[in-house]
Amino acid sequence: MRVSVQRKSVNFLPDSSRVVARYFINGDLRTRNLLSRIFLLTETQVNQALEQTLREFASRHRNISRLFYKHCENIRGIIESMGITYNSLSNEQRMLIGSYCTMEFSLESAAFFNPSIIADFDQSYLEQGETRVIISFRATGEGHISSLVFRRAILDANNNLHLYKIGDYIDKAEISHKQLYDKKRFIKRLKEMHIEEQYTKSIMNSLPDRFEYYVLKSTISNLLQDQELSASQRVAFEEITWLVDSFYDVQFHKDSDLTERVIFPISESESNGIEDARFVRFVEDDGSTKVYATYTAYNGHTILPKLISTEDFYTFRIMPLHGNGAQGKNLALFPKKINGKYAMLSRVDGVNNYLMYSDRPTLWNNPQLIQEPKFTWEFTQIGNCGSPLWTEKGWLIITHGVGPMRRYCIGASLFDLEDPSKEIGRLEEPLLMPLEEERNGYVPNVVYSCGSIIHNNSLILPYAVSDYSSTYAVVAMEELFAALMN
Repeated sequence: MRVSVQRKSVNFLPDSSRVVARYFINGDLRTRNLLSRIFLLTETQVNQALEQTLREFASRHRNISRLFYKHCENIRGIIESMGITYNSLSNEQRMLIGSYCTMEFSLESAAFFNPSIIADFDQSYLEQGETRVIISFRATGEGHISSLVFRRAILDANNNLHLYKIGDYIDKAEISHKQLYDKKRFIKRLKEMHIEEQYTKSIMNSLPDRFEYYVLKSTISNLLQDQELSASQRVAFEEITWLVDSFYDVQFHKDSDLTERVIFPISESESNGIEDARFVRFVEDDGSTKVYATYTAYNGHTILPKLISTEDFYTFRIMPLHGNGAQGKNLALFPKKINGKYAMLSRVDGVNNYLMYSDRPTLWNNPQLIQEPKFTWEFTQIGNCGSPLWTEKGWLIITHGVGPMRRYCIGASLFDLEDPSKEIGRLEEPLLMPLEEERNGYVPNVVYSCGSIIHNNSLILPYAVSDYSSTYAVVAMEELFAALMN
């Protein structure tokens, strides 16, 4: 039984004008040569070069001079190694130097896809039948580097999406790293990452039971200076650094609009991108709510599942996930505890859907197989398309299936509320498959989602079109339940 799907005409397209100013350096030697040329400039020449730069770029960024000062400070050590007293530099010299250590990066020039949608914390001043929502996207720019961006909108009584105006600037967050680490947990995670103990044992033995971030970072940095290190030793030490850098908080300025906030790859673990965040409004046992999101950190050769938490979309805490079930991609957290425990979907083998329970949202072990490919359109693999949705009839899980020609389709399944390992029903045919006009993009023949909501007894399903752009569809819940329970 095919379920009727209403595709909406709203399109979220990549916009190459959305740029962020990033720190940029060409290596110590080239930077020294650059600085030598700057220090030969007269005061007048410095002022002229700076004024021209500000005239061209100040209108594209909020307070770009602050960034120039910050980026100049980043190379203070290089400047002082040249025999220059840093404090003797004029403000204009510092800003000019900082401008040479800055570049623009277009966040979404390549793709704007894999959306996830949740209800906003603020539901005030709305008409009957309206819901204010936040939509997250995977924005991909130069080098296929992905970051996390947001849009705010109102869903009206007819399930039409009314988008808020997009802010004029991109606001990068202030970052602070976790200060103290538990050695036992850290060693356990190193083992899960298959980092050889012969390379880590001596380092970890030298640390106390709770060690500071900068102590380990300094130790590893010193070891990496050894030119006699083998390639395998170097990789192991770099991966230890990767793990310690994976814990951090990001804080956005209060005067930034939600559309201006971007969670950009920060740690080495995600240097090649933040992929496919699945956001969920989580209801605690006491009735309070917070927002979690699982995502995949990728550094070009290794992936690391991570968790975001926020209570206001200004401050985000980012943590790696641990355990033998926190492997690979496709983790999605349930929106509340089940029988007193957190619950998570996963696809640890890359093919099937699994269920896990935990006392902590960051520790996941003992995945239980709950769903395997069944129909031809999902024979290659099956996975989730975001966190499960609670309904009176059961947990509604939007799935994706991969079939012939690596075509991605979207399906749906229903699971028992008390025991989500029990499947109640499952669509035989895809809920959504690529239309002819949706088949071409960065990755052809793909429709994919990272999270849906239920609004006015309808499923609101945002989805990506061939890993290039995004849109959304609406499905009547009564018709969907009839098909699932047929």
